[in-house]
Amino acid sequence: MTDLAGREEVEILADKDPGVGLPGRVYLPGYSRTMGPQSHLFAERERLQSLTWEHFDVKQLSPTIGAELVGLDLSQELTDEVVSEIQQALWDYKVIFFRNQEITSEEQLRFAQRFGELEIHPFLPPNTETPELVRFEKNANAAGYENQWHHDVTWRETPSQGAILRAIEIPPIGGDTLFVDANAAYEGLTQEMKDEIDSLNAVHDFLRAFGRQVPKEKLAEMREMYPLVKHPVVINHHQTGKPLLYVNRIFVNGIEGYDEKEGFELIDALCREFEVLEYSCRFKWEKNSIAFWDNQAVQHYATSDYSPHIRVMERASIKGCLLYTSPSPRDS
Repeated sequence: MTDLAGREEVEILADKDPGVGLPGRVYLPGYSRTMGPQSHLFAERERLQSLTWEHFDVKQLSPTIGAELVGLDLSQELTDEVVSEIQQALWDYKVIFFRNQEITSEEQLRFAQRFGELEIHPFLPPNTETPELVRFEKNANAAGYENQWHHDVTWRETPSQGAILRAIEIPPIGGDTLFVDANAAYEGLTQEMKDEIDSLNAVHDFLRAFGRQVPKEKLAEMREMYPLVKHPVVINHHQTGKPLLYVNRIFVNGIEGYDEKEGFELIDALCREFEVLEYSCRFKWEKNSIAFWDNQAVQHYATSDYSPHIRVMERASIKGCLLYTSPSPRDS
């Protein structure tokens, strides 16, 4: 039995929860970060919870992003109706996951091709049999350097619209991948910040990440093939029309019209929005798990906490379309 005789005498001044009466998110005094309810997520959370599906069950991972699709066998030839519903689920949940899919590289390729033409990555090693599959083979000599929030291949004029990643060998612990909702990140900005960035372009460059892969004698040729490209800092999704924050630290080397210091400060401030935990979901890999993400709607972050253990993955990327800002082509 607890002895209460020696209890410290403390005057308790509060008679209700500290959150009562606060006006939503509030700034931490002296800092630029906020705390409090992310109320701009609530409508999307309720919409996703109301969805029903004909060909699979869904286990939602977080309020606005991420869902496991249950009841599908990707080794089988899927009907057009099933593929169409998977595509719709991708647009709704932004990233979808499949477990216990014991498929080959060729079957992964076949599944990915149902969603569009596949691209070949010029700066990452492929599976030797199928060049459309990038192979990430991490071990004691090759640690993970993908642990920074990013959309894939934004240095392309038309960045990929989706990617399908399959776990072949996973470490005993660690190696999770996180995904973050780029619309939630944008909508969480202040109106003042939205007004500043809505008409800006960012400059993207493959050399920031892949310069070490290019021999000096090939540099001019690669630069001609993959010149600096400008993408809007805020794009609209090609299907949903939703505004999406579209900058990352890996591939962006400046903001058009800003000097270098101002540009990097703005990029860094915007990238911090992807670090808000309420906007993200986390996927713990198992062997034969698959992640399929919308490369416009989400950024991702591969944790690098498993070296020297082995982590082997293969990724198929679906060719994209030109990025645009409002008004949406669908409305014109």
